[in-house]
Amino acid sequence: MTAGRERRVTLCAKTTAVSAIPVRPGKTHPLSALDHAMARHFLRLVFYFRAAPTLTKSRLMNSLSEVLSYYPAVTGRLHREPVEDAAGGGSEWRWVVKCNDAGLRLVEARAHTTLDEWLASATDGEEMDLAHSEPMGHDTSIWSPYCVQLTEFDDGAVAIGLSSAHINADLTSAILIVRAWSDAHRRACIVFPPFLHAPALDPRPNPNPNSALFSSKSAAAAASTEPAATTKMSSATFVFSDASVKSLLSDAGDASPFDALAALFWTRIAAPELGAADLTLGIDMRKRMHAPLPYAFYGNAFHFYRVRGVDLGAGLSRVAAEIRRVGEGVREEDFWEAVEWLHERRPGRREAEPAFQVYGPELTCVEVDRDAFAYGTPFEDNDGCRPAHVTCRVDGTEGAGLVLVMPAAAEGAARQVVVTLPDDVVAKVCRDAAIAKYEPTVLFAPAGVKKG
Repeated sequence: MTAGRERRVTLCAKTTAVSAIPVRPGKTHPLSALDHAMARHFLRLVFYFRAAPTLTKSRLMNSLSEVLSYYPAVTGRLHREPVEDAAGGGSEWRWVVKCNDAGLRLVEARAHTTLDEWLASATDGEEMDLAHSEPMGHDTSIWSPYCVQLTEFDDGAVAIGLSSAHINADLTSAILIVRAWSDAHRRACIVFPPFLHAPALDPRPNPNPNSALFSSKSAAAAASTEPAATTKMSSATFVFSDASVKSLLSDAGDASPFDALAALFWTRIAAPELGAADLTLGIDMRKRMHAPLPYAFYGNAFHFYRVRGVDLGAGLSRVAAEIRRVGEGVREEDFWEAVEWLHERRPGRREAEPAFQVYGPELTCVEVDRDAFAYGTPFEDNDGCRPAHVTCRVDGTEGAGLVLVMPAAAEGAARQVVVTLPDDVVAKVCRDAAIAKYEPTVLFAPAGVKKG
């Protein structure tokens, strides 16, 4: 909540939601090495829906229980499982989820305003009042890695907030949970039933562990003798219409919307006068593999790589072209080598590397897949009950910050960009003339920040 401002969201109740069908006793879901690497981060999503006859708390709770029957790993609890090391000892461990029907945390809340008023005036801090989260405690057997918050607005609109420890799943998996929930709510077949098979990302028979990016992050973490200075981070959301993105693409040359928006924000966030700069990019690998993972693979499946030594003063089209060139060169082998590098050094192993930030300290830009998002989560059998807006955030971002590029509610090339950056940088970006040229609508900016 923004300091000095009357709180507009009231928490009314906190309960537990359980699945309609009990889980088979003894079922577990081991986490992959890529899952383990995300331990410092947390996902928070908010889906906004306008008032509709079936969007009532009681019906939403019923359909939530139904969809949770498909997701035993969501209602379980994290547990440290001993693992034999190469010498046959038991000194190593890994995280597994005990699928024990413990349920997820369910919060009911009330927003004392209408949805339109909220979208027009809420700050970045206020928006997170709609996605309750609880930090991991010492006893993970009683901690729910997932929280769902149902918030009713004065006009009958509803916000569905979902928060999750990133160690459990990535943004694609989190979005597909809500999509599956909407299918269950409409009594329809679940389009993307979850594929819960963590061994799909086990190392290959002849592994080749290698990741220059993660190695450098790990080395920096190991060399640090003091806790890093904490910089206060803020967020803002930029919504670009179809026409705005097409105008940007005409300036960016032969580029995709992601390439162009990544280049635009990179050049405005960084200082072009500094010359060559690096950017870390994240992409979903599910559909990019020779033998693709099922689209509903549950877990983490993003690959992170760097664009290095780009002259940000060379112009938007050249920066976008370099982002595209490097992205097109990403190989499936690169992904597997990074996964195998993480497997050798994951927490719980004797040779474990120091924990490091995946998002930060360098600027990171991540593409949220359009097919996963697609605003295709209607809770009624009509397009009028598609989300009016969706926000995604990644908590635990440090350093230069994070830029998320994702679809927008409008059709066509429309996109939205959610930035999480140091306070002063967010203020600068919100009033940046080069970004304002494309006439984005700025939502959920910090209090007092001028837009455009």
